Amino acid sequence: MKFSITFLCLLTIGIFPMAYAETVTIGLNYPETGPYSIQGLAQKRAADLAVDEINAAGGILGKQIVLSVRDSESKPAKATTNVEDLIDNDGAEMILGGSSSAVAIAGGKVAKSRNKLYFGTLTYSNATTGKEGHSRMYRESYNSWMAAKALSAYLKENFAGKKYFYVTADYTWGWTTEGSIRKFSDTEDTTKHKSAKTPFPGATQKDFRRALTLAKASKPDVLVLVLFGKDMAEGLSAATAMGLKQKMAIVVPNLTLGMAESAGAKVMEGVIGALPWTWSVPTIYDYDQGKKFVDTFSEKYSAYPSTSAASAYSILYQYKDAVERAGSFETEKVISALDGHSYSLLKDEQTWRAFDHQNVQTVYAVKGKPQAEVKADKFKQDYFEIISKMSGQEAARTHDEWKEVRSAAGKPSILE
Repeated sequence: MKFSITFLCLLTIGIFPMAYAETVTIGLNYPETGPYSIQGLAQKRAADLAVDEINAAGGILGKQIVLSVRDSESKPAKATTNVEDLIDNDGAEMILGGSSSAVAIAGGKVAKSRNKLYFGTLTYSNATTGKEGHSRMYRESYNSWMAAKALSAYLKENFAGKKYFYVTADYTWGWTTEGSIRKFSDTEDTTKHKSAKTPFPGATQKDFRRALTLAKASKPDVLVLVLFGKDMAEGLSAATAMGLKQKMAIVVPNLTLGMAESAGAKVMEGVIGALPWTWSVPTIYDYDQGKKFVDTFSEKYSAYPSTSAASAYSILYQYKDAVERAGSFETEKVISALDGHSYSLLKDEQTWRAFDHQNVQTVYAVKGKPQAEVKADKFKQDYFEIISKMSGQEAARTHDEWKEVRSAAGKPSILE
């Protein structure tokens, strides 16, 4: 009996550390609930798909990925405790996720304090890799500056000299997005091109109608709804119900498939916006790996992958690639492998820019398709017509522009 107990103890000591050593934990800090839950579900599905594929192919440096998840609720305070828990208690080597810039910034600060990497998925505020950027934060998605520059090229061509009105979510993404659109569309005169703010989080129908009533009274030619997730769907639906689509062009700077579905095909008709990727891009431009991802995701979930899904999927594959090129999970070595690295995965070439850790990539301006075309699609998700595109190099801030932002914020010109 003593022999059996001793043998079992030795077996336990011998096997379990080995089993533990053969895995690597990655944390997903995503909005399972809250105003961005649809975008969160897409992230989770794509992350699960990538983990399954990577593990089936041998993992990362021979280690199987264990995906540990937390619900951020799109709240910075919740994200902070989540990332602390994922690193301190679950032993996560890297964190990804988020559908709010405030969440990404908060989570990234915790990761930095523990010398771990944080990859932002849907975080569009310029601040994420601008004044709040640091050496442990990488952003896979584009930012407000890039979206605004690409979108405004189309707007200036079609609405030059027209009057604008902005309805903006009152937080970091909303502020920087409105500012960027104003800059590139030549609408920085706030006495002519007025605005109204809506609370975030927690905006109500009353809040949207109050802001839209001000917009209607201003009689603009272009209404810019700087809203995201559920707020965008509710705000756009309210604008449609108030008859504003018949009186003015409506622009939603950053669009996702989930947002379009929440609003519905009729409401989305003719709405102009921007995105860094949509499921039709690989087919239109013939990107084989992108087409494979769309097909695999669609078969598994009976839905097309969104921008949020593509971002999470790409991050996991790019982390694997960087770790294996570095030959190590050590943060500093992975950073060296990432910085300046260019790759093609789901679209054309993308680059992890070294000086700010912003992913530089092509940006697409899109318009909502007619309701009949959306309904004719097998998943009823064919929402976007690509109307123009801009290269990442043209869309992104220059190094000098970035340094000006850092200087104004009292931040160093080299990431720390």
